[in-house]
Amino acid sequence: MKSSRTLGLVMIAPAAIMIVLFFLMPVVLTAVFSMTNMTTATGISGGVYQIAPNSLIALKSAMPDIAAEMAEPRYTIDDAGLKAVEGLGLAPGIAAELRAKHTGEVFPTRRDVERMIKDLAERPSTREVKQISEQFNRSVLNTRFDSKEQLFSALDSLGFKLTPEQKETVARVTYTGWTWTTDNFSRMATSPDMARVLFNTVLYVALVLMLFNVGYALLLAILTHYMPPTPASIFRGIWLLPRITPVVIYVMLWKWLAWDSGFISILMGKFGYPPKNYLLDNAYNAWLFVVLINGFIGASMGMLVFSSAMKAIPKSQFYASEVDGASRWQQIRYIILPQMRWPILFVTCYQTLSLLASFNEILLATNGGPGNATEVWALSAYHTALRNYAGNLEYGLGAAMALVLVVIGVMLSLLYLRVFSYGTLVAKPLIED
Repeated sequence: MKSSRTLGLVMIAPAAIMIVLFFLMPVVLTAVFSMTNMTTATGISGGVYQIAPNSLIALKSAMPDIAAEMAEPRYTIDDAGLKAVEGLGLAPGIAAELRAKHTGEVFPTRRDVERMIKDLAERPSTREVKQISEQFNRSVLNTRFDSKEQLFSALDSLGFKLTPEQKETVARVTYTGWTWTTDNFSRMATSPDMARVLFNTVLYVALVLMLFNVGYALLLAILTHYMPPTPASIFRGIWLLPRITPVVIYVMLWKWLAWDSGFISILMGKFGYPPKNYLLDNAYNAWLFVVLINGFIGASMGMLVFSSAMKAIPKSQFYASEVDGASRWQQIRYIILPQMRWPILFVTCYQTLSLLASFNEILLATNGGPGNATEVWALSAYHTALRNYAGNLEYGLGAAMALVLVVIGVMLSLLYLRVFSYGTLVAKPLIED
């Protein structure tokens, strides 16, 4: 008994490893990335502290006066500037007097430092004053600092007297790396664009699922159930073509149908209508094609599952119903549909999760257009994290959007189990052999 249990664990170990590596780990990593503000700008490694123009804009809302001062240069009498003055070839007393009397002084404006230089004993000319003052020009703007301590030291050397709270604000705004945050979820909850994308996703999943993946698939399965075996097999094989055809070729066929030089435009041109791109002409046409493109793919799988389930129904039930004078509709209503609960549950759950996560067909057909009218959640997450027109890819926000899909998928699966009475489906039979 013990050896059998060990053998069972050994046999199931590869499957368990695959589940952990290819299912659990991606979900965990997605959850981790969703709690960061990681973007192309921040990179995926540690950042530096840099007072750039964009950080000054952000700093103005919290400390407008200090932000304005940081945007302007200051003039500090330091050793580097004094050595530069000595190298100008001016009167030697100028550098000596500056070193003796003014070392460490900070002047907020160029006018202040030039007034001080003019009062030196050597009385430098106006041209020399400007040369000397330029050697002490100091600014933290666009300077990179590896740590907060270096940033604070540079600010102190330029005469910025900041409180600890102000220093932390400056450090937070000027940090170019990623940080831990929950702002991604706040952005999703408050963004009107996200609300529109969510509505598109609900519409997309509901239409494709009800009309094709379950409804039309069930209709095809019933039709082929009453057909002779050979024509039924051929018919099912034809309906499998959308699923087994490479998605790029499959979508290209639809584009050829809908383009302004495609079949529909050629046909409508015979009746005097000008050619146009029916796929992207307006949102209604785009949605029609999106539903059709994805629906024909999903219907084939549901058809196979439902057909297999119908073949498992004992033929004696159909023979008995025919003897009792039952019509085809009565057989469907009282024999087939009551025994389809389990297959319908499986197809509904599987196809819901598939539709929530799939975006290949929409990406190739409309890319979310026209005007983001067909942008669904998974496609929006892809655009946000991996490809967008702005160029700044937001990895953290994209991961948060993907994590929301995982949560929605789990919740819908539990809901389906409740609606279809999963406990009843797996309950022990009332009569045991």
